[in-house]
Amino acid sequence: MQLYTKTGDKGLTKLVGGQTIAKDSDRVNAYGTIDELNSWLGYMISQMDQGDELGEELLQLQHYLFDCGSDLSTPEGVYPYKVDESLVHWLEERIDTYAPLPPALETFILPGGDPIAAMAHVARTIARRAEREIVATSWAADINHQVLIFVNRLSDYFFALARLINYRSAAQDIPYERGVKVFHNITKEDIERWADRN
Repeated sequence: MQLYTKTGDKGLTKLVGGQTIAKDSDRVNAYGTIDELNSWLGYMISQMDQGDELGEELLQLQHYLFDCGSDLSTPEGVYPYKVDESLVHWLEERIDTYAPLPPALETFILPGGDPIAAMAHVARTIARRAEREIVATSWAADINHQVLIFVNRLSDYFFALARLINYRSAAQDIPYERGVKVFHNITKEDIERWADRN
C-alpha cells in the first residue's frame, strides 16, 4: 500500500466520496484536531498502568473519536453517519458518575496534579479547540450535529476525569490563587425554598 498520494503537494486533500478540499479548510482543521486528540489519548493510555479500567475506557473513546473524524470528513448524504445520541449519552453517564466523587469545588483550579490528570487537562483543551473548529465548519457546511454535541461534552468529561484521577491518587487539585468563590452546591431543597419564596 502506497502511503503518499501527492494530492497534498498542491495543498489539497480528498473527503470521503472524492470531493477535493483545501488542507487549511475549517473541515480539515476540525477532523485534524480530532485526530490530534485521539493521538494524545493513545499517549495518555501508554502512560497508564496496565489493567487500569480508565485506560480501557479511553481506548473505547478513541474508537468514538475515530467515528467523529470519519463523520467530519464525510459530506452529508455520502454515507450514513456513525455518531448518534447513544455516544453522547455514554459520555454523559461517565461525567455523572465521576463528577460527584471528588470534593466539591468552590474556586477555579489550575491544570495539574497527578501526571495522568495533567494529561487529561491537555486533552480537555484539545477537545475545546476541536469544538471551536467544528462550529466554524458548521457555519459553511452541513455536518453531523451529534459530533458537535459529543465534542462539547468531551471537555466536561476530561475535566471530570482529571479530578477523579487526582482524587484517586490523593493528588490535590490546585486552586487558582487569585480566584474568588465561584461555585456553590445547590441542592434540590435550595431550589424548592427559592421557588416557595418567589
